[in-house]
Amino acid sequence: MDKLDQLVEEAVAAFAAVSDTAQLDQVKARFLGKSGSLTERLKSLGKLPPEERRTAGAEINRAKSAVEAALEARRASLRAERLSAQLASEALDVTLPGRGSGQGGLHPVTRTLERIETLFASLGFIVADGPEIETDWHNFTSMNTPENHPARSMHDTFYIEGRQDVLLRTHTSPVQNRAMVAHVERFGERDRMPDLRVIAPGRVYRVDSDATHSPMFHQIEGLWVGESVSFADLKGVIADFLRKFFESEALQVRFRPSFFPFTEPSAEIDVAFMSGPLEGRWLEIAGCGMVHPNVLRMGGIDAERYTGFAFGMGLDRLTMLRYGIGDLRLFFDNDLRFLSQFK
Repeated sequence: MDKLDQLVEEAVAAFAAVSDTAQLDQVKARFLGKSGSLTERLKSLGKLPPEERRTAGAEINRAKSAVEAALEARRASLRAERLSAQLASEALDVTLPGRGSGQGGLHPVTRTLERIETLFASLGFIVADGPEIETDWHNFTSMNTPENHPARSMHDTFYIEGRQDVLLRTHTSPVQNRAMVAHVERFGERDRMPDLRVIAPGRVYRVDSDATHSPMFHQIEGLWVGESVSFADLKGVIADFLRKFFESEALQVRFRPSFFPFTEPSAEIDVAFMSGPLEGRWLEIAGCGMVHPNVLRMGGIDAERYTGFAFGMGLDRLTMLRYGIGDLRLFFDNDLRFLSQFK
């Protein structure tokens, strides 16, 4: 018994002398390992007479429990010492202000869209929308684009696999037809329908990609249909919008004759800036024209009584000009260093 008490004291002293858990495990092996002192004593119990074996076994187990308790106590002590040292080395000044969380902002294209919607709302236009996955009829046929038109080529347009009549819309013009049909359904039984004035912003898709083009981009379509709508109204609306958008009453706007299947006559819209890096340069901004009679008829409108004008412009291009951005792809690279400038 005295020898067991001495063994326990020796183990406690050995545990207290180590400074880390790795050393502690090595010392543990001396007493509790496969060849440890206490383990060997347990193995020798079989050599004792039966009457002595029970008493000796109880004493050895008591000593083993004392050694294990001392081991766990030292292990906990080392853990606490290590934590205290870590806390001391990583002390925090709780009086320092917090870092705070970053504040997001609207995407520049979204900011431009909201500005455009506000400006056209002041002219009596409401926002209309339509599906991005369109039927061939709405996207092309209703816009007076014949079946053999190059824009219907698989190389120019994203068709849904296995379908020749469903595609990703190439412009927001299909909303024209949907808006006219809905307008006729609502007011067509009256002697005189009220004017239809809508803008249709949204994502569109074409097989094109470079510094000024993207396979996915944003477009905004405008439509005004009424009994006495003329090209003069078109010029007035566009010129007023562009001068307000670019905040320049001196902005020069011109209309060049052009061709679009869905308008007749048709024109390209150019602007010339009077100052800044683009001073004196004419830049194409949009396309426009009087709505073709065929487009009116396919929308359920009486082309003999009503006329209208339409225009379409690239929302991303307007954003590039407004903020002086030279590469369209920057808008969609998701680089926060770029986007954070517009917060």
